[in-house]
Amino acid sequence: MAAGEALLAPTVTLRLVEAFVTSPSPATELGLTLTRREDDVLREVARGRSNAEAASALFLSEATVKTHVAAILARTGARDRLQTVVLAYEAGIIQPGR
Repeated sequence: MAAGEALLAPTVTLRLVEAFVTSPSPATELGLTLTRREDDVLREVARGRSNAEAASALFLSEATVKTHVAAILARTGARDRLQTVVLAYEAGIIQPGR
């Protein structure tokens, strides 16, 4: 140990990194593969923001936010905005209080 910190053998470190990189995220396991912008919009929707408020926060037009919301609904198979928020919480994309 150096300076009181544990040291891992390079082979152990490699195995840990490989396991982390190859393991699916909770979002992937639930079938949530969103673009970065769709993810941003979903987070705004989960905060209870309207399309206009999300557009303002993300520097997008309201029409673009509506397009992203429609894409999120289509990708997730959700029937409405509320169900997408529930799926996002279940997938670990969104956590209470954040």
